[in-house]
Amino acid sequence: MKMHLVLPLILLLTSSLPGQNKTREQQVREDREHVTADGFWLYNDLPAAFAQAEKTGKPILVGLRCIPCHECVKLDDHLVDTHPVIRPLLEQFVCVRVVSTNGLDLSLFQYDTDQSFAMFMLNADRTIYGRFGTRSHRTEWFGDVSLEGLAQALQAGLNLHKAYPSNKDVLAAKTGEPLEFSSSEKYPTLRDRFTDRLNYQGEVAKSCIHCHQIGDARRDFYRQQKKPIPEKLLYPYPHPKSIGLILDPDQMATVKNVTPDSSAAAAGLRAGDAIESFDGQPLVSIADVQWVLNGIDPAGASVSAVVDRGGRKLQLTLSLSDGWRQADDIAWRVSSWGLRRMTTGGLKLEPLSDERQKELNIGSRSMALRAEHVGQYGKHAVAKRAGFQKGDVIVAYDGQTDLMTPGDLLAYGARNTKPGQKVSVTLLRDGKRMTKQLTMQD
Repeated sequence: MKMHLVLPLILLLTSSLPGQNKTREQQVREDREHVTADGFWLYNDLPAAFAQAEKTGKPILVGLRCIPCHECVKLDDHLVDTHPVIRPLLEQFVCVRVVSTNGLDLSLFQYDTDQSFAMFMLNADRTIYGRFGTRSHRTEWFGDVSLEGLAQALQAGLNLHKAYPSNKDVLAAKTGEPLEFSSSEKYPTLRDRFTDRLNYQGEVAKSCIHCHQIGDARRDFYRQQKKPIPEKLLYPYPHPKSIGLILDPDQMATVKNVTPDSSAAAAGLRAGDAIESFDGQPLVSIADVQWVLNGIDPAGASVSAVVDRGGRKLQLTLSLSDGWRQADDIAWRVSSWGLRRMTTGGLKLEPLSDERQKELNIGSRSMALRAEHVGQYGKHAVAKRAGFQKGDVIVAYDGQTDLMTPGDLLAYGARNTKPGQKVSVTLLRDGKRMTKQLTMQD
């Protein structure tokens, strides 16, 4: 039985073990003690990792991981470090565990910040071999990552390192352009609250800048300047399934299925195809596919893919049309919390069921988003103070009646409204139609 299929049982058996009720502060400090005492992973010390890699000639494996991370426990340290295939691969890397983004070099470490963990394989000269770590659901990881997939990615990273520097040119695009600020604590919304390091002399857990806070700070940076949030920030790191590619989490980038009438289907991709390179970049995991997609212009482009199909090498071309990113679901993301503050005043929305739409005489192709939750505090209580209630069904927002999903509404609001603006929202409540004014937030 594959390891990723037995993990739910392992988690069930360990869910009530002692320590589950410890405070975050206790867990962070105990994690540091445990990792430091074990000595296999360097703890939160990137300079030491680069120095050791330079000295030994080994590649570096950086594990960015929130502590405690209950959602990414699927790749629990003990399971990873003792896995009979993974452990020998890890020993060929300089392994460093990074538990916060304070001071993290954002010109080098760029990844989907709605994740709770991400891995980088790189050379001592900062050339990135590949990334690992994918997520398309708030808590469910089983369709995106597995221990088998991690083993495949590690081996691919080692193979790229062995061929280095002859492959340096094809790896250049794995490093992105600098972001708005060089490190997270320099963003305006984080500047006065955090420093470039954890505070182990005080409340260390509260001194940590979490991954999602980088994405939040980037979006806030544009919003507070009353500028539209760039589409790449609204739809970051599109999942391959948004273009019709269902990839096997146990492999590097092997097609498990192709959605009919999708960009992937039009390109001729088939189940069983092993994608060896995408836009000229060698791949080690699904995360590398996302990295390529993240860099593509929202207005669309043609992307080349080299695939191995039963031993034959084929070159295919994916054509992505204008607005292609919008097929990706953003409502599951942690970042949707901040977008709800900006655009819905704290309303958490869900699509109305088909049955309920019929009961309310709402057409099947008409907008119908039900208020699943109404925020109660601060800027997340703006909708509550404006008179919105749980159960309200929104049928028009700022004159738009075609925002069919919560993600559609969040993205529209982030692109087309500004802080302080009043937006008319039409809703149904107890069979009655009414319109309320909702103030947009920064």
